[in-house]
Amino acid sequence: MELFKNTNFDFLGKKWPFIIASLVLTALGLGSMAMKGGPKYGIDFNGGALMYLRFNQEPPVARIRTALAGKIQGEISVQQITGKPEVLVGTEIKDEKELNANRQIIEDTLRTTFAAQDGKLDLNNSASGQLADRLRDPLLQANIPMSEQELQDTVAAIESFRASKGGILNSVDELSGVKGVTPALLQILKQQCALGPFTVLSADVVGPKIGADLRRQAILATLYALGGMLVYVAFRFEWIYGVAAVVAVFHDTIITIGLFSLFNKEISLTVVAALLTLVGYSMNDTIVTFDRIRENLKLMRRESLETLINISVNQTLSRTVMSSGLTLLTALSLFLFGGEVLNGFAFALVVGILVGTYSSIYIASPLVVFSQKFLESRKSAAPVVKAPVGTRKAMRG
Repeated sequence: MELFKNTNFDFLGKKWPFIIASLVLTALGLGSMAMKGGPKYGIDFNGGALMYLRFNQEPPVARIRTALAGKIQGEISVQQITGKPEVLVGTEIKDEKELNANRQIIEDTLRTTFAAQDGKLDLNNSASGQLADRLRDPLLQANIPMSEQELQDTVAAIESFRASKGGILNSVDELSGVKGVTPALLQILKQQCALGPFTVLSADVVGPKIGADLRRQAILATLYALGGMLVYVAFRFEWIYGVAAVVAVFHDTIITIGLFSLFNKEISLTVVAALLTLVGYSMNDTIVTFDRIRENLKLMRRESLETLINISVNQTLSRTVMSSGLTLLTALSLFLFGGEVLNGFAFALVVGILVGTYSSIYIASPLVVFSQKFLESRKSAAPVVKAPVGTRKAMRG
């Protein structure tokens, strides 16, 4: 299927607006990172504690921040997820020994600040073992026959039902239809338990040393990928093409990371995965164009290199638009509807696909033309070494 047939766009004639845009974006990104002391790394790379909370109403972000500010030293991040009653609470931890202690402080502070009724178990934040321990004696006192296995099965069913409700219940009466919850047990649940206004969906802790190792490995993985592709393209085509392709891919990576800094987005392990995906995706797009250029070099030897590249890009235009366009639609869907966890990953894909598609045409191809002209000018400028007069006579004689 071809969307465009027999096109004759002068792509290289329009290269300067894109080259200038790339230079501006690169300068802005590098300037932003210089001002901020580098990219904004997430908990994965810096080390720290991160908790993902869901509330049953609009999250009181200011109250959460105020409650934690007096308990934990250092920077505390409290970010509400757009359009959802959910909050990400993060704090950097420089000392390995503070990891579990700070995580526990965050949990205890939040539960104290948003405590359920005094003396009652918070059903939205209780583990199955805590709930079973809380119900065991009241069941015996109320003469409700329930074996230990039945109690464990009922508690597991309650926990499963709570998970199906997004981790948070708005009323104890919601449990009336759960397997094993009889009217008598429901009354005991109301007496012994209360519902806090939030639940902890997840809690992660990463040590500073592990974070530094992950950061180093992520940088090395990206550099190894670029180096391997340089060798591959140089072997398959010529070294000029290899350098141009790697410079274009490096350009895509720098601009994407720079935009993360400009928009104050964190770089996490999922973002690094997206960047490595883009390295391969952009390189593949560049190789398709270079492959067509190599084929046309055999068929159109009298054409100038610039004209030949324009013809090659026009011939691969349908393939580029279809593959990049469909991938971009998928990435946009993830960015718009994928939630906060996938937001950084999707943002990297969206930016990388857009930048990578135009860099294959307006960055890699002009670099090949420039390099070729530079080498030809060097050859033509090289001085011609003439043999001495006596030597020429001797050669004629």
